[in-house]
Amino acid sequence: MKALVVERNVPRFAAARLASAFGSGRGAGIGPLRLLDATPPPVPGEGWHHLRPLLSGICGSDLATLDGRSSRSFEDLVSFPFVPGHEVVGVLDDGGTDRAGRVLAPGTRVVIEPVLGCAPRHITPPCAACGSGHTGLCANVAFGRLAPGLQTGFCADTGGGWSTAGLVAHASQIHPVPPSFTDEDAVMVEPTACAVHAALAGQVAPGDVVAVIGAGALGLLTVSALDHLVRPATRCTVVVGARHPHQRRTAEQLGADMVVDPDHLARAVRRSVGSLVLGGRLTGGADVVFDCVGSAESLSQALALVRPHGRVVMVGMPAKVDVDLAPLWQREVTLVGAYAYGIEQSAAPDGAERRTFDLALELVEQAGLGRLVSATYPLDRYEEALAHAGAAGRRGAVRVAFDLRHPKGRTR
Repeated sequence: MKALVVERNVPRFAAARLASAFGSGRGAGIGPLRLLDATPPPVPGEGWHHLRPLLSGICGSDLATLDGRSSRSFEDLVSFPFVPGHEVVGVLDDGGTDRAGRVLAPGTRVVIEPVLGCAPRHITPPCAACGSGHTGLCANVAFGRLAPGLQTGFCADTGGGWSTAGLVAHASQIHPVPPSFTDEDAVMVEPTACAVHAALAGQVAPGDVVAVIGAGALGLLTVSALDHLVRPATRCTVVVGARHPHQRRTAEQLGADMVVDPDHLARAVRRSVGSLVLGGRLTGGADVVFDCVGSAESLSQALALVRPHGRVVMVGMPAKVDVDLAPLWQREVTLVGAYAYGIEQSAAPDGAERRTFDLALELVEQAGLGRLVSATYPLDRYEEALAHAGAAGRRGAVRVAFDLRHPKGRTR
């Protein structure tokens, strides 16, 4: 059995950071990631189950970590050595239970909600965030019965999806996969949940003009979430900046009203709202802007696009960014972070509360989001896989994943 393992090795992180200057994921061979022989981690306590991965996605936060470019603020929220992989669909070979307490038969396919909140850490009573269902904001991610770790895939005690040896998951993390789902559908549930949370955090109002910066996997999933969960109640207009032809086509298919090159996004928003331009910024602008990149450039662009009293939602994971925040202050813009998931107040007229993962499962099925899995690789081709994921846009891909089902994987 094999697993990809990240070890705490400062020189290797530094080498990966240098290599990433030539492209994200390019430093996998000299960085802190190693393919090692492994055994499944032991269950940490009652309510835990072993999970055998089938597919596990490679997301932007994984690449930022392996490139040595993730924020230093996360250093106390991970534990080494850890096996990456938090976008996981797998099989409970011995059965188990899910978050609703239902007994699951051996062989049941499930996805995991990877946040390691109070329940997996066996902390009672739960913190205020977990007690109200907002597990993504748990105050105890470095405490309790587990080693520090924001999520499965960043914790030494749980294992992760980049492994044929498997991982462990607490019942509170487990969601059964509908029989109609392909494995590709299922592996897209976790990133879709992030997009659902972001789309609803935008608090889009009727008639709003919405701009989306970035059309990688997270940007495209945010477009789909806006189309299915927000547009029916708001009739909002969604304008997307997408750099590559396949991204533009996919954004249109997923519900964008207008898709343009990122350099033309300001012009498209200006035409939609009838704004003027002053000092490189729109005097009016979009009501809500979703930054699905997380760079200094994208955040600066968001602040230039949003109207006074507008809202910028940071969806892409930022590292340390040097951004002029004077427009945020002078134009009284609201800057909102959108991390992970929990409980959502839906945009439906009744405003009913739903779990983010439940909404994500429905959205994946309705929008056919499994088609966004563009290529899969076996673990022993991890250098190719990470380089492909790091250059996904340029290479015509959306989501790249590790395939633990087939020794040779599949690319397309």
